[in-house]
Amino acid sequence: MTPEDFAALLTPEGRALLDSLRDYDPSQELAVATRLRREHPAALVSAALGQARLRQRAVAKFGAEDAFRMYFTPGGGEMATRASVASYRAERLAELGVRSVADLCCGIGGDALALARLGIRVLAVDRDPLTVAVARANAEALGLAELIEVREADVTDVDTSGCDAVFLDPARRGGKPGGTARSASVRGGGRATGGRIFDPESYSPPLSWAVEAARAAEYAAIKIAPGIPHEAVPREAEAEWISDQGDVKEAVLWFGTAPGTVRATLLPGPRTLHTADPLPDPEAGPVGRYLYEPDGAVIRAHLVAEVAEQLAGRLIDPTIAYVTADELRSTPYATAYEITDVLPFGLKKLKALLREREVGILTVKKRGSAIEPEELRRKVKPQGPHSATVFLTRVAGAPSMLIGSPVSAPQ
Repeated sequence: MTPEDFAALLTPEGRALLDSLRDYDPSQELAVATRLRREHPAALVSAALGQARLRQRAVAKFGAEDAFRMYFTPGGGEMATRASVASYRAERLAELGVRSVADLCCGIGGDALALARLGIRVLAVDRDPLTVAVARANAEALGLAELIEVREADVTDVDTSGCDAVFLDPARRGGKPGGTARSASVRGGGRATGGRIFDPESYSPPLSWAVEAARAAEYAAIKIAPGIPHEAVPREAEAEWISDQGDVKEAVLWFGTAPGTVRATLLPGPRTLHTADPLPDPEAGPVGRYLYEPDGAVIRAHLVAEVAEQLAGRLIDPTIAYVTADELRSTPYATAYEITDVLPFGLKKLKALLREREVGILTVKKRGSAIEPEELRRKVKPQGPHSATVFLTRVAGAPSMLIGSPVSAPQ
């Protein structure tokens, strides 16, 4: 989509056409396009259909009320911060007393919108002309244009001294500095996937530049990939890993808050586990009656030991982030399962057990196993009215299968 195509969507004709496509079925695109081209220019129809698809995809991230009023670039919606996460981060900045923020590498403006909704003035900067036009249109569409100034510029050239805080979202899909952004063991870690960049110095702009920009501000937050090595976190920063409904979304480096603190935040909530002095890894021991699966943010933040201490638990293996305990305790930071069987790994044995118990709804979880869940389901062919969860993992170094079901602890 070119800036000219996007500009056409902002005309009265373009807006009306786009509004009419809110509930259109993408599988019928050819027929819809043919019909619409009888009354509208072909380029406008193509742009509107593309934008309608992007809006439909964005509902999961922004909610229907906002998504169907907003505008997106082909990659902008995918790389934008989820609305719930952006709102949480904006609330943290507001609690610090921040009243103005420089949003560098603003993308389509998701974070700027969340900040402005709290009455915070935002200078939103990106160097891509189309992205800037989309961010500006989103501010206007949601009635926040008076609080958001969108500027087309290279972020490395922008003076942020007039702002209380700086928020940086370096691009993690390659590119040049100032470009468009938004794009396990006990100790966590991860690798680059889906075209994203693992090396923080390959961010655009590099993490080292972002850190220097953050140090120059009273408060700052840098959005980074959750797989960043802990050794790459500056000592003066607070490192926070955020999950939303169980899925790890991002990590944030905070400056001006609590240097050296590591934090795992779970949304909705928020529920936060944090410490400046992490505990050593728990001891490993035999599998008890209950197994706890820590939230991914807890694992990434290296706070499994803190959860194990809450649960009076132990690890099932020194290298595996599953906690086991003999008593059921409540915690928001892990999901509990009651374990009925602990077996050496073996497909024949598992298949026979599932057939005997008439298990047809099988949830497969893995940690420390090379077997893929779909591969296992295909081989054991579960059938029956009952459900179960199988964990493919290691217990005391040996490939094992743990079978059980979710359980809720008394509050």
